[in-house]
Amino acid sequence: MTIDRQRIGKLGELEACRRLIDAGYSIKETNWRSRRGELDIIATIGDKLVFFEVRTRGAVSVGRFGSAAESVDYRKQQQVRAIAQTYMQYTKQQDAPIRFDVITILIGADDVIHEYRHYEAAF
Repeated sequence: MTIDRQRIGKLGELEACRRLIDAGYSIKETNWRSRRGELDIIATIGDKLVFFEVRTRGAVSVGRFGSAAESVDYRKQQQVRAIAQTYMQYTKQQDAPIRFDVITILIGADDVIHEYRHYEAAF
């Protein structure tokens, strides 16, 4: 992963956290890692535990690799579910109600957010 992609990804995750907090979510973890991979954001709203997959694209890359939402394919969904299960076991929250959301962000060359979409219960 190039430094620019890392920077864009980090900007997207920070923006997602900011907007989620403004919307009433409580952020529990960011970039939580296990041997299976990483969960971008874990938050709660009410009694629900929500796992977020954040996909950020620079405006230059739009159209070259499909939309950000399209990149969360079946394989990625299965991976996120498996990591979430590990997290729930690790934190002893196996019985918590859960949801999987996707956030897509488009960032311009000037680091300005051009588009932000939050897909609740995406998978």
